[in-house]
Parts: sequence; C-alpha cells; structure tokens
Amino acid sequence: MKRHILEMIDESLDSVVKIKELMPQIEKAAKIMIDSLKNGNKVISCGNGGSASQAMHFSGELVGKFLVDRGPLASVCLNSDITNITAIGNDYGYDQIYKRQVEGIGKKGDVLICFTTSGNSENLLQAVKNIKGIKVINLLGKGGGKMRGTGDVDIIVDSEQVPRIQECHLLILHILAKLIEDEFIK
Repeated sequence: MKRHILEMIDESLDSVVKIKELMPQIEKAAKIMIDSLKNGNKVISCGNGGSASQAMHFSGELVGKFLVDRGPLASVCLNSDITNITAIGNDYGYDQIYKRQVEGIGKKGDVLICFTTSGNSENLLQAVKNIKGIKVINLLGKGGGKMRGTGDVDIIVDSEQVPRIQECHLLILHILAKLIEDEFIK
C-alpha cells in the first residue's frame, strides 16, 4: 500500500512541475480575464463531471474571494443550474446544454473558460463553435483532444491520467484566481 501511495504522490509531483512550461498560456489567460472583468464583463465557466466541480470552484473564487476580501467579480458557472441543464438537454439534446446558455447570457467582451480532461466533450465543443465576441480559454489534458485550437488560449496539461490532469487544473485555477484577485485589490 505504501508503494502505491508514494507512486501516486510522485506522479502528481511530476505533473505539477510540468505546469511551469505553461506559464505563457496561464499569463495570457489571466490577462484576458482581467481585461474582461475591468471592462464590466463576466467570466463564464463550464465542464463535465469532476471538471464541472472545478468550473464551479473557479466561479466561486471570483464571485466570493480567493485569499483577500474584495468586491465580487462577475462570474457564472453554466453547470451549476440543473434546471437549465435538464430543460435544454431534454428539448435540444445534451450536446447543446452549454451552447444555448452561452448564446443566452454571453455578451461581447465576456470570457468562456472550459474545463475538460479529454478535450472531446461534445457539449463543450458545441459551446465554443462559432462563438462571436467572447474569448475562449480551454483547460485541457490528453493532448487537447478535439478542443485543441478552439480557444484564444489552450492550457494543455501534459498527462494522460485524469486524476493528474484534474490536480493540475486545480492548481492552474488557483493561480488564475490569485493573478486576477491581485488586480482588483490594488
């Protein structure tokens, strides 16, 4: 059992160290969101499964706080409203659950941040398809999948293992939250 624990810790640490290679993409993503928020726009987040929980977490860090008390920042998480998800899924198909919401609440100047470990979720692909006036940031894994190249910024974690990708996405969302928060407490 100890061997497995140590292996998992080592795998996690190896993945986290590789995030340093993503610094330019992380910085660009932070700047896009900061500019959007400073211009009175919002950050829209979404994902599926564990990635949905990370999308909710990120939105919560913006609306609430990360480390320092400050005013709320405009953010909404599309996967947190089960009524919208089930209504849209029932009437238009599960692949449309995010696209319809982005079309309904997204405005020019907003930012959409998609969390996915595979990069192949059809509902996320549909959400970013033909999007106009909204910047897209993708947090991906497994080489980026079909979503690679669909964002203004693609942050692709170098791993094939879902747990390692999710751990790295969590660290990245915390880095982004800190960078954004720092701009609003000056």
